[in-house]
Amino acid sequence: MKPIVICGPTASGKTDLALEIARQTGGIIISADSRQVYKHLTVGTAKPQGTYQNGLYTVQGVPYLLVDFLDVTAQFNAGDFCKQAAAIATQYADRPLIFAGGTGMYLHAYFVGMDDLPPSTPQTRATLNELLQTQGKEGLHRALHEKDPVSAAQIPVGNVQRTMRALELCLLTGKPASTLKSGSFFKLPDAKKSHWVLLDWEKDTLHARIEQRTEQIFDGMVQEAQTLLDEGFGTDTAALKTLGYPQALAYLQGTLTRAQAAREVALKTRQYAKRQRTWFNRYTQAQRLGLSTPEDFDIKKLAQAILARAS
Repeated sequence: MKPIVICGPTASGKTDLALEIARQTGGIIISADSRQVYKHLTVGTAKPQGTYQNGLYTVQGVPYLLVDFLDVTAQFNAGDFCKQAAAIATQYADRPLIFAGGTGMYLHAYFVGMDDLPPSTPQTRATLNELLQTQGKEGLHRALHEKDPVSAAQIPVGNVQRTMRALELCLLTGKPASTLKSGSFFKLPDAKKSHWVLLDWEKDTLHARIEQRTEQIFDGMVQEAQTLLDEGFGTDTAALKTLGYPQALAYLQGTLTRAQAAREVALKTRQYAKRQRTWFNRYTQAQRLGLSTPEDFDIKKLAQAILARAS
């Protein structure tokens, strides 16, 4: 069976559906989530609760790989994901593979390809972070426009991460970032080599799921953040920049009330979900599962519908 890719915005139920497909097929799951890779961050990343069995992180009897293995100070990127996912695919060539996650760049890089671009360096990041702090996102974007107007025209001012990466490539290579790209960013996965499934919730229902989950996990996020601080990790630790944890830290520091912090987490999660939906909507070949009510999310029936198309 070709690999099945379960994608969609945060809080859409990717993990539960992937687990059901794995149970029905005897498959293993490869997580495509840039935050679940970290040890010690479980609640706030919606990492499925599991245990290590024979060296493998296992959830409900299913091997669930590329989660809970990285130190909280370490960096992890799409290139790292591709290398490790490829090694897993080779090792378990006799098992059905189910990819599940909301980090679209990881999935796209693995199944479509990615440009061979230089990695970030502490020096360039420090320079760009200083520019961001002194001149704001508008100043950062102006700097990109001066060096690479093509990239600046394609990247919104508010998208600080993409602006910073494009500007960083300009600094590292001495060339406009737009000239370094092969065009793979705009290609689609080969439908003969993988079967993509998009969980497409009605917007209001998805927002309600996000609000509910935020309320359920916020106190746990606070506890995880406090534990890391108690162990001597700073607030600038890579893992603590994960969505929601800066607000948990703000609550611990007393700059936000619990209600304010939780409300801000929910808002930022909705904004993130919107960006994810925009990203995943590009995959016109995907099997789109329209979901409006909780009753629509019958994982056994959905898994059977997916397997009928994926074989």
